[in-house]
Amino acid sequence: MIHKNIFKLFLLVCASAQLNAQQIPAPKQSKSVLILNATAHLGNGTIIENSAIGFKDGKLTLVADASTIRLADNAYDTTINAAGKHVYPGFISPNSTLGLVEIDAVKASNDDEEIGSFNPNVRSIIAYNSESKVVETVRPNGVLIAQVTPRGGRISGTSSIVQLDAWSWQDAILKENDGIHLNFPSSFRRTGNWFEPGIIEANKDYPKQSEEINSFFVNAKTYNQAVSKERNIVLEATKGLFDGTITLYIHADEEKQIVDAIQLAADNGIKKIVIVGGFEAYKAASTLQKYNVGVLLRRVHDMPTSADQDVNLPYKMAKILTDKGILVGLENSGDNERMGARNLPFLAGTCAAFGLDKEKAVQLITSNTAKLLGIDAICGTLETGKDATLFISEGDALDMRTNKLSTAFIQGRNINLETFQVKLSNKFKAKYNQK
Repeated sequence: MIHKNIFKLFLLVCASAQLNAQQIPAPKQSKSVLILNATAHLGNGTIIENSAIGFKDGKLTLVADASTIRLADNAYDTTINAAGKHVYPGFISPNSTLGLVEIDAVKASNDDEEIGSFNPNVRSIIAYNSESKVVETVRPNGVLIAQVTPRGGRISGTSSIVQLDAWSWQDAILKENDGIHLNFPSSFRRTGNWFEPGIIEANKDYPKQSEEINSFFVNAKTYNQAVSKERNIVLEATKGLFDGTITLYIHADEEKQIVDAIQLAADNGIKKIVIVGGFEAYKAASTLQKYNVGVLLRRVHDMPTSADQDVNLPYKMAKILTDKGILVGLENSGDNERMGARNLPFLAGTCAAFGLDKEKAVQLITSNTAKLLGIDAICGTLETGKDATLFISEGDALDMRTNKLSTAFIQGRNINLETFQVKLSNKFKAKYNQK
């Protein structure tokens, strides 16, 4: 009897898993598609009011003004009339733990951090769960690509970039092992608690902590230049930093942090650098320009970091940096970052509301981020030859009132935008006879 009950329980669990399983990823594009008459936001700062967007075999083959071209009747297998609607490149969520954590309180579903301080060899991609329900919920707002990024330690590990409709992490990869993430120490410390903050004082350990990082990179560079050596997988993982094939993402907010971190990296011959966070990046603009360093700006829906700052400073930051000639993207790390990833377009909308040109705000989460992540050759803008990763919205995608997707494509595949939340909504509407 016990065995029978266990077997029944097993069947129940399996059935429940089936009911709540991942949506089936869309099949490879087999029929060509033409989207006509939509307002196309190309992601490079320009708009085509009456556009013709065509794609075959997962690649964009036509991006043009519909009023200036002539097409044969059978040029494309499927035509979508999107008059009155808007087309955008798929939005990109950098520095994200999407797919690495499902439920914070359930340890078995939390895989975003490894023990130890210096872990460049830890690859986040192998822990990525393509069946995550959280991943499923960000696509209906146009977030179709993410940088899967580890957390913790001084060097957290190596990130990878994925498209968000896949059977497995292997299928999801757009760019594997794109960069290593360094958490640079803060030069100041705040005493007290979050609910009762105390005074801000200098971090006495800052010189020592900075030197530890410098020593690590010196050893790493020496190791990777050696002809014969005993294998060290930790140092070996950093090789791309010195030959320019991967990026060093430096997580830092303070002016001193940013300046010191960039100088340290440059002194060690690290070729590609991006600042992540960058709240005081505007104070370090000259250093950013000198070393051609861009910024993945911290979540703008936040408060200033000190009492003497403009209360609207976070909202204005993207414009301030853009006006200084800095390449800027947006990221959404912090509390509820995974669930909040769906709000990425509304962060860009806030930047537009506080002075940034609307199409430049679109660039913050499309072409700018693609350039900073090194994937601009395949996505980030609507250009022929690039992946057909795009969506059709009923209205302005940066406004939560009008960001209503009717169709979305990843590499030309027409993906399912229904989520378990929609299923639950429909279920209880039916129960209570609501329309």
